[in-house]
Amino acid sequence: ASAGDLSRFRSGRQFSAWLGLTPREHSSGQQRRLGGLTKRGDVYVRTLLIHGARAVLQAARMKQRRGQALDPLQAWALKIQDARGHNKAACALANKLARRLWAMEHHGMPFDPRHVSERPHAT
Repeated sequence: ASAGDLSRFRSGRQFSAWLGLTPREHSSGQQRRLGGLTKRGDVYVRTLLIHGARAVLQAARMKQRRGQALDPLQAWALKIQDARGHNKAACALANKLARRLWAMEHHGMPFDPRHVSERPHAT
């Protein structure tokens, strides 16, 4: 609601950057250095997305312990959590969720937890 009309954002990444869920960049020349989250934008919405991502991580870990099948998003999130830690995984998942929200609004599609984005083939 605080973002207004999501069509004003050209891409999901732009929306995610507006929320402050993209890494701060300290790059020069050929060297690309990414830092922590920028934390700019709407604090409340960013907080809600991160808390939602923490809930997804916890539910995915519980499903994994019970031996239940994980959807692709949950499997990806657990892989990030194992490699980078819980908080970084929560922020990465919040970023991905923000981009999915933008895409759902932009394309007018309902949420599909099994959706996997495919890059357009080069012609």
